[in-house]
Amino acid sequence: MAGLDITGLSATALTEYAASESKNASAQALQNKLGKVSSKTSDDELWEACKSFEAYFLEQMFKEMQKSVDALKPESEDKPTQTLVDYFKNETLQDVCATSVEKQSNGFAQMLYENLKRNYDIPQAPSEGELR
Repeated sequence: MAGLDITGLSATALTEYAASESKNASAQALQNKLGKVSSKTSDDELWEACKSFEAYFLEQMFKEMQKSVDALKPESEDKPTQTLVDYFKNETLQDVCATSVEKQSNGFAQMLYENLKRNYDIPQAPSEGELR
């Protein structure tokens, strides 16, 4: 069996590929979660999917804002630790966005939830005590 020759690849290229695959995996998982919405989906499952989508949306918005800030920075050399810093920055951003949606939603999840509930005729969960 022939091995994979990666001698021509730099650490930056591998990191960018891994980041791209991670982003695609997150988007695909969220798409799968929302794609499973049907009349058999419970109210709570739908609410969790909507909150996940809002967190993902916020994360993408913050990443695009960071790109505009980075464009104004002077050119610098690619430091070996920069990829590790980027990884932790992305992980922290995901955590902040998820916490933000849990603590103080901007209402996007609520609008999405109401629209999907109405369009797919999702039944009310039996343990409904919390206002959405």
